[in-house]
Amino acid sequence: MRTGVVLAVLLMAGCASHHETPPAPRTVAAVDLERYQGTWYELARLPMFFQRGCAQSEAHYSLQGDRRLGVLNRCRTLDGDWKEARGNAVPQVEGRTDKLWVRFDNWFSRLFPDVAKGDYWVLYLDDDYRTAVVGNPDRRYLWLLSRTPVVSEKTREQLLEVVEEQGYDTDLLIWRTPDSALSPSPSP
Repeated sequence: MRTGVVLAVLLMAGCASHHETPPAPRTVAAVDLERYQGTWYELARLPMFFQRGCAQSEAHYSLQGDRRLGVLNRCRTLDGDWKEARGNAVPQVEGRTDKLWVRFDNWFSRLFPDVAKGDYWVLYLDDDYRTAVVGNPDRRYLWLLSRTPVVSEKTREQLLEVVEEQGYDTDLLIWRTPDSALSPSPSP
């Protein structure tokens, strides 16, 4: 009986340690939003429902007069069609630019404005603002970004190293589909 109780306690302790939440990922110290604005191409991402069907994605950020970032996300499907979503990003904490709230302009966000905002944490940003890694506190979302749609193998490996150090599973990443694998965009 004692052995059974000891085994049960050890088993529960082992199970409890598997369910501990890891600490949140580390963000960069600060983001110069003026330098961050412009076009970023998604090199890779974790699977997420709102990007299903996206073969290539890009984000266009524009600094607004009120220190918000205007956001235009574009997604190209394998058929060559483009989908767009517009929104804005604002600092989660006044005076800090490493953690933003992003809200897209759609029926859901208009109905539930406090629920329909997403964490946008800048986890890595190179000194030249050429590559970035963006995620969220519970590691459900992740994007590897670049100012160009293709990067060198060395840059790719550096970004993967950053992601792994932050506790993300790189085996789950969905990589950008090469242009050669897409159908031509339909004529307007």
